[in-house]
Amino acid sequence: MSLDVVDLRSFYAAPLGGTAHRFVSRILRDWWPNATGMAVMGLGYGIPYLGQFRDEAVRVLGLMPAEQGVHHWPGLETTATALVETDALPLPDGCIDRLLIIHMLEVAEHPPDVLAEIWRVLAPGGRMIVVAPNRRGWWARTDTTPFGYGQPFSKRQLNRLLRDALFSPERFDEALYGPPLRFRAIRRLAPAFETCGKYLGLPGAGLHIVEASKQLYRPVPLRRTARQAVSRLEPVLAPVAGRIETGSPFVPASETGTGSGTLPFNQTHQVEPSGTGRFQGNER
Repeated sequence: MSLDVVDLRSFYAAPLGGTAHRFVSRILRDWWPNATGMAVMGLGYGIPYLGQFRDEAVRVLGLMPAEQGVHHWPGLETTATALVETDALPLPDGCIDRLLIIHMLEVAEHPPDVLAEIWRVLAPGGRMIVVAPNRRGWWARTDTTPFGYGQPFSKRQLNRLLRDALFSPERFDEALYGPPLRFRAIRRLAPAFETCGKYLGLPGAGLHIVEASKQLYRPVPLRRTARQAVSRLEPVLAPVAGRIETGSPFVPASETGTGSGTLPFNQTHQVEPSGTGRFQGNER
């Protein structure tokens, strides 16, 4: 089930979305403290997190899947967003240095195809951060937030998915240990939940956050060679007792003794039933 851009925009405009944005942005900034001279892209709905890189990055793009929809960002006069097919990005090979995936992988119909396309556009030595809901967390168990839609992941599943797509996971972290409740008192306790959850390593975080690097050498599968054509089998008649007319195409040359596989035109031969293979010729 795909998300709608209107619902995503409303979520981040609400206080609960602001809480999620604050904790995820803190981890992004710690992992990517400097994006000077780099091309940064968000796939899914990453524009709430891309604003912090606009002053230093050479290029900042926000690409959104066609099923989700798109809206202008950062303003109405200029836009850095586009509507795309996630398995056919309109970008050349190796043009992105830093890539953020959020609200994308869990709702993708074929996640391996999306990751394969990301591998293509990511530059050698480029890095990617994946934000995906934790299947053991509270945020994946309720549909009051966008993180409650689609397929949540465990840490092992996410690690295997990235490795199969030829990415090397470098760092893992978790966020949103507090419950996804809209009460003001719960939101005020959110920093305490985050601190205790990270310090104690509690398993109920709402999000997995993974940084992965691109493997530079992609193995090419061996292709099977074309099968050799099988020689065509010709029908062979078994010898039977009786008369064989001269000129028959099934009389072998070794049995005629002529070496050419044919007999004189005016002769017929009698095959002995004893199976000796000797022929007796009679002139007509």
